[in-house]
Amino acid sequence: MPMAFVTGATGFVGINLVDELLERGWQVTCLVRAGSNTRYLSKRAVRIVNGSITDLDSLRSAMPAAPEAVFHVAGDTNMWSRNNDRQTANNVTGTRNMCTVALEKRAKRFIHTSTISAWGLVDGTITEDTPMKGGLSWINYQKSKFLAEQEVRKAIERGLDAVILNPGAIVGAQDSHTWARLFLMVAQDELQAIPPGALSFAHVREVVRAHVAAYELGRTGANYILGGTDATMRDFVTEICRRLGKPRVPSVLPLGVLSVFARLYALRGALTGREPPITPEVAAMAAKTNPCPSLRAQEDLGYQTRPLAEMVADCADWLIAQGYIERPA
Repeated sequence: MPMAFVTGATGFVGINLVDELLERGWQVTCLVRAGSNTRYLSKRAVRIVNGSITDLDSLRSAMPAAPEAVFHVAGDTNMWSRNNDRQTANNVTGTRNMCTVALEKRAKRFIHTSTISAWGLVDGTITEDTPMKGGLSWINYQKSKFLAEQEVRKAIERGLDAVILNPGAIVGAQDSHTWARLFLMVAQDELQAIPPGALSFAHVREVVRAHVAAYELGRTGANYILGGTDATMRDFVTEICRRLGKPRVPSVLPLGVLSVFARLYALRGALTGREPPITPEVAAMAAKTNPCPSLRAQEDLGYQTRPLAEMVADCADWLIAQGYIERPA
């Protein structure tokens, strides 16, 4: 029975990855921070160990010797500059620590979950050959994820067998905190406008299958973009409204107006100490249109894409089943 060590297992992608590994007969150890919500994870046949990716000693105690795979899924997706120091510690120092301990423990392979955002605020189509500019970005999420990839590459030079995955916007079941917030706003008639821009949407089940395939088939040191259905934010929200029985689709907010609101919210957040609902970082990223072909992942990993309607349905149905959203009449 192969052994996997998984970080970020209480999160959206992590819990789906755990399910995929268990279905394939893996023995799974999950690193969980003290105080994390293990409501869903504790129902799985996994070993849960406490620790933090920012604490080397706790990692050394938590990671078993010679695991077949280390899946480093944990990441800080913060979009508020007030939390930049914490985010850098989690994404950069945390990844450095994970690589260090994986080398010490002689992990067979290290799968690093990065993001399309590691390319930074680039224009047009993104492929694996597009020069990465995340290190130059003023958005700390993009910069920290770029720098995290550099930590993986340094570890590869020291002998770590690692593969890097770059998902787009991930949608699907078991999401209660990422895109699920948008579903909740639609369900509660709180979404007043839609941001401009477009994204490449990926189904979470295909993303986690690609993680396992990366362990089995990925090329050491390679990046694999996991994109999917390219759609505007209006397309996405329209599909959510349709699934939740909401006839009114909000209008698209012009970028200039969105940016003004973002700056005002950021100012209020600085005064109150409360995280704003929209930040300049969110506004800047929401305005981009970056198609993300997944040809390398399709060829090497057998990665597949699914229709937007299917991902939206899976997310909505799970939220309804868990009581987050009322079933449409």
